[in-house]
Amino acid sequence: MRDYEQRPIPEATLRQILQAGRASGSSKNSQPWRFIVLRDPARRRALAKCMRDGGNLERCATAIAVVLLNDVLRFDAGRVTQNMMVAAWSFGIGSCPNSVHPDRAEQARTLLLVPDDAAIASVITLGYPAAGQPRPNGGADPERVLERIDRLPLEQLASDERFNG
Repeated sequence: MRDYEQRPIPEATLRQILQAGRASGSSKNSQPWRFIVLRDPARRRALAKCMRDGGNLERCATAIAVVLLNDVLRFDAGRVTQNMMVAAWSFGIGSCPNSVHPDRAEQARTLLLVPDDAAIASVITLGYPAAGQPRPNGGADPERVLERIDRLPLEQLASDERFNG
């Protein structure tokens, strides 16, 4: 989701989203991530210039930068990002993962004061869906929301007891 209402996310809700990230599993329980909460619109606009496609970073209510202390554990970055996005959805908040443009990684790291030996793995935008967007958490029929996303039908992906490609 890339279009959001301009209404703030309550602090208690944001904390629950961060707790979902904190609870994520990681390789050998290393917890190789740190989170930077981005509430300031000016900082988000500046960071948007470092992203592959940063328009939604300028339009969101809040963003969370997922910083990896060990760049090798990218799989763990995906796990923590997904946990926070699913938690956001349960609160009626849409989200979108964003990646830093490789040519602007140093600029993004400087803006967020991320140390040289760490990496910004993802920046999750968060916000209540703008008009016309699917509504999470009961705001729309889940089957109709699933019809709108470009995914293979479940019958092509899942089979019972053995592979059926």
